[in-house]
Order: sequence, then C-alpha cells, then structure tokens
Amino acid sequence: MSVQTYSIIVASGSYIPTVTVKNADFLDHTFFDRNGVALSKANEVVISQLEQITGIRERRYVIDDLVTSDIAFFAAQSALESGGIDAESLDYIIVAHNFGDVTSKNLVSDMVPALASRVKHRLGIVNPQTVAYDLPFGCAGWLQGMIQADGYLRSGNAKKVLVIGAETLSRISDPHDRDCMIFADGAGAVVLAAKESAVPIGILAHHAETIADELVYALKMGASNKPGFGDNRLFLKMSGHKLYEQVLKVVPGVIKKCIEKANLSLTDISKVLIHQANNKMDEAILKLLFELCETKSIPFEIMPMTISWLGNSSVATLPTLYDLINKAQMPGHSFNKNETILFAAVGAGVNVNAVVYRNFE
Repeated sequence: MSVQTYSIIVASGSYIPTVTVKNADFLDHTFFDRNGVALSKANEVVISQLEQITGIRERRYVIDDLVTSDIAFFAAQSALESGGIDAESLDYIIVAHNFGDVTSKNLVSDMVPALASRVKHRLGIVNPQTVAYDLPFGCAGWLQGMIQADGYLRSGNAKKVLVIGAETLSRISDPHDRDCMIFADGAGAVVLAAKESAVPIGILAHHAETIADELVYALKMGASNKPGFGDNRLFLKMSGHKLYEQVLKVVPGVIKKCIEKANLSLTDISKVLIHQANNKMDEAILKLLFELCETKSIPFEIMPMTISWLGNSSVATLPTLYDLINKAQMPGHSFNKNETILFAAVGAGVNVNAVVYRNFE
C-alpha cells in the first residue's frame, strides 16, 4: 500500500467552567411560553420533565469576568501544553463559535476582531503565517473545523492545525424560557497534524450536509418569552420538538454515509462521540443508526455522555468529551490504539456532519 498523508490528533485540551448550576437553582425562575403566557405547571414539574428528556441534572457557567475567547484560549493552551507543541508551529487556528464574546455586563455580541485572532494574540504567536479565523456553523462547528483542517493537512498546505470549539450560551439564553436549562458554557480544543502512513490512520472519512428547508429557523434569535423583558435583546430560541423530528430523520443517514465512505461497517466502530444536545435524542439517533445499518446489538459503552453534568455547550461538547476520555477522566471509557471512533454533530442551519477517525496511539 502506498504512503499517504493523514490527519491525526496529537494533542487535546478543554476548559470546564467553575460555576456549577444545578436544576434546583431554576426553582425561583418564572417561565413563559412562546405566546408570553406564564406556564401553569409548577417549576418542580417543568424541571423534572426537562431532566427526564435531556438527562441534564446540572451544567457549567463561566464566571462574570470571562468571555468566549478567554475560555477558547484556556482550552488551546491546555492542548498545546499537553502535547508539548510550540504555538509558533501552528499553520491555522480555527475557532468554532456562534455568538462571539458576550460580556456579563452589556450582553452584546462582539465578533471583531475574530475570536481566533484574539486567541492567537493571547498565545503570543508572532508568526504571520499562522492563519486565524472563526467558523460559525451551529453546534456542528467544531467538527466542521476538523473537516476543514483535514483538507489543509492532506493537501500539504499545513502541518499542524489547532481547532477550538468554545461557547458561553449562558449569556444568550432567555431566563424566562424553559430551554435555558439546556444551555451551558465550555471550551475544547485539539491539534491535528499531518502524518504519513502506509495504512489508513486518523481521519478516514467525513460527510456534511445542510438541510435549509422549512426548518432552517428551528434555531434562531428572538425576543424573550416574557413580554417586555430584555430591552429589545435577542435570545437563543429553539423549536425543540420540530428540531428533534428533523434530527431523527437526517442524522442517522449522514452518519451511515460517512461510515460507508470509510469503507467500514458500524461493527467496526468502537466509540460514538456525538454532540451532547439531548440524552433522549442522542439515544434515539444511535438506535436508528443501528437499525439503518441492520445491526442489532448496541454495546452499552459505545456512546459516552457528559450532558448530565455539563449540559449542552454547543461546539464545545465534542472536543471536551474527547479530551476527558483522552486524559482518562471519564470512568469506564478510554481510547485504544487502532480503534475507530465516530464523531457526529447537528446544529442550527440545519447543519449535520460526521467524521470517522482511527486512533493512532
């Protein structure tokens, strides 16, 4: 077999915010529906139902002094230090996010300069050929950054690429919308490097789709559910049930196409790292994927989950999950040499993607 260039993960890092917010902390909230009418159900019932569906018992928020670019830098620094990598050797820095830096005081999105440029500055990189840019792609943004990095590395246009996913959803969620209990903050990063090999390693295949049909606005920005709240601010709004239905129709098929591109079968996959959006939804995706691939038995340990204690931190869920397993911080889960990992994500747009990755070490 001829030698080819592949993209392998050589380092990972993450930043888990220090403020733990438990479900009980929402008992004193006043929730409204989309029509501006206060919910008639007691908060205990609302919270219990959400926990049963999403699996979320607690989530993490950043402290008031931090913004998204700060925690993106922390995750990047963690990855570079853990891999012993000189930041000056990076060819690209890709930062996936969707709302920029939103401070705790003015709650206005700040996206200029690019968050990636801010991270490069914080890392002290003087190399002008380290190209830094942002990638807004919904919750699937970090994985799309991995796909873009793979193109740079395979083509020979880069040797090392830092891909970061960071978000502070606590700053743009509506405290009067029950969905605010889903969202969280966090950051994760990996460094991808080019590696020549006679056998397939690293990223073996990827597939992405955008379904911009009538559900393109299933996730959007809108006014608070509470009439008059927020001084014309826009908050993240989600048509949860419609999005859930669309996800189950589309995501298993996208994953199957990706596995087929890698010339593998589902039984070759050792771990499924899926965007931590909703426990019930992720379990349904996995079940439908196994049915679609005509595979009956679902290994219990195949899909590690962090959503119960980290919530949904958008683009940060996948790199954070990878880093925790990579650093032996997820009991019962580890990566072994030559095993094959499946990454999958879905987000606003509706954007869906998947990557099949063979562990190198």
